Amino acid sequence: MASQNRPLSPHLQIYKPQITSFLSITHRMTGLFLAFGAVLLASWVISATYGPEAFENAQSLLGSWFGKLILLGLTFSLYFHLANGIRHLGWDFGLGFDLTKVQATGIAVLIFAVVLTVLTWFAGYAIVGGY
Repeated sequence: MASQNRPLSPHLQIYKPQITSFLSITHRMTGLFLAFGAVLLASWVISATYGPEAFENAQSLLGSWFGKLILLGLTFSLYFHLANGIRHLGWDFGLGFDLTKVQATGIAVLIFAVVLTVLTWFAGYAIVGGY
């Protein structure tokens, strides 16, 4: 019989949140969201094969405020996942493990994702002429 007085493993109530833990959790969530986005993209393309009415329904869904919010989230997820994946690739090569570099690259990942999301949406607005 195992002793009931064993110490428990530390968990979220004990650890202070750090940028690395926040980015790790966010990386996993954006990966799941991108998988959902791939299904959404495939559904949008497939709707075109079912005729103009089905495609118009898909377009109206994606053109609604909720659809735009989903697309905005997918855009951020794409850039965040890309930047954080490159950061992890650097770690695979043994680069950037110094605490100051870990924090700096973490902040850079967030800035990269936000800036490129904003630029993408502004460029889309300029090309399309309004949403």
